[in-house]
Amino acid sequence: MNRVRVRYGPSPTGEPHVGNIRTALFDWLLARRFGGQFIVRIEDTDQSRAVEGTEELILDALRWLGLDWDEGPDIGGPCAPYRQSERLPLYVEAAQRLLREGKAYRCDCSSERLDALRKSQQQAKQPPGYDRRCRELGISADVEHVVRLAMPLDGDTIVNDALRGEVSFQNALLDDHVLLKRDGFPTYHLASVVDDHHMDITHVIRGEEWLSSAPRHVQTYAALGWDEPVWVHIPIIRGPDKGKLSKRHGATSIRQYAEAGYLPEALLNFLALLGWSKDETTTIMTREEITAHFSFEGLGLSSAMFDIERLQEMNARYIRDLEPLDFLQRGRPHLEQALGRPLSDAELDSLLPITPAIQERVKLMPEFVDYTDFFFSSGPLSYANAELMGRGYKNKPWQALESVEASLERLRQVEDSDWTAATLESALRELASERGEKPGAVFTPIRVAATGKRIAPPLFETLETLGQPLTLERLNAAAERLARPDD
Repeated sequence: MNRVRVRYGPSPTGEPHVGNIRTALFDWLLARRFGGQFIVRIEDTDQSRAVEGTEELILDALRWLGLDWDEGPDIGGPCAPYRQSERLPLYVEAAQRLLREGKAYRCDCSSERLDALRKSQQQAKQPPGYDRRCRELGISADVEHVVRLAMPLDGDTIVNDALRGEVSFQNALLDDHVLLKRDGFPTYHLASVVDDHHMDITHVIRGEEWLSSAPRHVQTYAALGWDEPVWVHIPIIRGPDKGKLSKRHGATSIRQYAEAGYLPEALLNFLALLGWSKDETTTIMTREEITAHFSFEGLGLSSAMFDIERLQEMNARYIRDLEPLDFLQRGRPHLEQALGRPLSDAELDSLLPITPAIQERVKLMPEFVDYTDFFFSSGPLSYANAELMGRGYKNKPWQALESVEASLERLRQVEDSDWTAATLESALRELASERGEKPGAVFTPIRVAATGKRIAPPLFETLETLGQPLTLERLNAAAERLARPDD
């Protein structure tokens, strides 16, 4: 680890998801742990699959997670350009060199022939692969063609993997793969090798699904006479049912996690533990702690299990640990969107006394709205009389009305200067005792009247934050509703 240069090479064919962002995270951690460079390279040689706007979505996902890069398409660097579509001459040059040296050849086989070949191999239960028909034909450059690497016909190709040791592949089972397509664009197998060499990449971290392609890359490096990087093929991520990770397991794009209310530091912590661990017990770690301990020794060979419930629990933990003002600022956009207006700093700060209690209840940031919007609502709140009555006064609107009017009278007696959660709790518990009723029966109409909800922050802290005038106004409105027999 004397020198580390790693790259994240996403294709702009869609939004980044858990799997490829985890790879980017491991790349970033390795670079930051050992004082190296983290490079972003857009691998857009498959122009037919490119989706406009996804490059920026990819960069936005990295920014949101705090994964900064040292070189990339937006900031340049000594190995620019950082989009493969802008580096085509390098790939053509490499392919032409291999052709000149007899290490590659032109192939003019049609797609129809190749399809027929695959079908016959399937019927014969043979391993699929190109049959090397054009290898000795000397196809002219004037004929439409692809360029294939002339792979060794016997022996083994050894892939030295940092996690798995030596992995051996029989060359007889490997076909002569395409390096350069008919349209002049490279395949991944050529472009990644050429770019990793020219960008001086020292370590290639990728999913184990790429292990079967690794011998092709090893042989391409050998044919070009270049040193290989350190290969690191990490286990794939699976769902709790051990199936391939998919949306049914909760896996979605990074942007959607952000919109759903996950904190970036929680998702980063969660992703880091999908295949890596500091030890057998530590789960909650800051970015700095993860970086300080990250190494290949912490990577495992077992498939990582993606558990959305575990992520939600981790997110709730991170929310609880936020500084109250930070929590309010993160909830602010969600609340302003729900209210349809901006909030002043003073309005937001008015929630500080009750913020810790709200943090204990929120697992995803949009839930912040459920516990705060009623503080800023004007006009009557929306709820049914049945909610006001609760279980204590079910189908007994007149008893509920008597309780609300008694609560109103008791709360009017509280001095404005003494309007605190402790005073309010003492007054209302005393009222319930005097009326010979359970506290829950008395408190439910007050809670629903004050917040419009049966589930809300702690009642007395809520009333303190609302203030006496607004609390009394809402209780009066509740009493009027209960007095209407047709409601």
